[in-house]
Amino acid sequence: MSKTKPIVGITMGDAAGIGPEIIVKALSHSTVYEECRPLVIGDAKIIEKAVRITGASVKVNVVSEPAQAQFSHGTVDIIDLDLLPEDTAFGEVAAVVGDAAYQYLAKAVSLAQAHEINSICTAPLNKEALHKGGHLYPGHTEILATLTDTEDYSMMLTTPNLRVIHLTTHVGLIKAIESITPERTYKVVKLAHETLKNAGIETPRVAVCGINPHAGENGLFGYGEEEEKLLPGIQQAQKEGIHVEGPYPADTLFFRAGRGDFDIVVACYHDQGHAPIKVMGIEEGVNITVGLKGGIIRTSVDHGTAFDIAGKNIADEKSMIVAIQSASELAPIWGEEN
Repeated sequence: MSKTKPIVGITMGDAAGIGPEIIVKALSHSTVYEECRPLVIGDAKIIEKAVRITGASVKVNVVSEPAQAQFSHGTVDIIDLDLLPEDTAFGEVAAVVGDAAYQYLAKAVSLAQAHEINSICTAPLNKEALHKGGHLYPGHTEILATLTDTEDYSMMLTTPNLRVIHLTTHVGLIKAIESITPERTYKVVKLAHETLKNAGIETPRVAVCGINPHAGENGLFGYGEEEEKLLPGIQQAQKEGIHVEGPYPADTLFFRAGRGDFDIVVACYHDQGHAPIKVMGIEEGVNITVGLKGGIIRTSVDHGTAFDIAGKNIADEKSMIVAIQSASELAPIWGEEN
């Protein structure tokens, strides 16, 4: 398997949304093929319809396994699960479509577990359709955790000049601080280190944000949270040879990381990490699930299914292109060149 061009499995998401269109549009760009070997996992009939809607100058090549793909610009290679009719309606919630979105992801996971693809990039799914299809998950991340039997995972956000990984995400601020422990700090620092090392960064430079203003400033602010919740985890990682520093004040750390002092920042709570990412590049931000068993990396677009514009050739493919690029950049390399 190529070290320079990993195979990125691109799941089609909800076929009633903009996923098929943005996939076709993204794969119309030659630059995508310069960085990776993209392979769509979905329904060929739906992708062919998206080709007609967008007027893209590409042909659809149906394969049964990655080894059969052409991986050349002008050709959209797809593993066709053949779950949906061609006349699947745009902009409508449907159980069969929600189930199909789940099946595309399950297939991608099985391919990654078999080391037939290097990473996964997901087009958006619709939660209502997913639930109607019998899969009661909040979204992609929870499905991936179940399919890979993973308990400890984290959200990573990236822009071209900054990577952030979170100790906590979708909980209130008080609850977030309560839930930070030395063990969680250690695990996320290690996740950050392993993810970047698997992606080819020999010695990742990790920095941890403080919880309080000025990282507590030796007890002046807060109640010693940095010393209680962060430092023991940082020190444990350091003992294992991980290059990690901190905790540092958040108000300067993101600037330092953006200029290249660190490869990734560990944020303590949702807005501490999300705000700098969105200021530095909201249109190019990518959500990444890391820590999945087997080293599987999943990236996603930063928007939803957009039912209101689906099938109208309006949707912009920029986020999909960046998500594919990130899946390529962070993809673990399973084997040698073939």
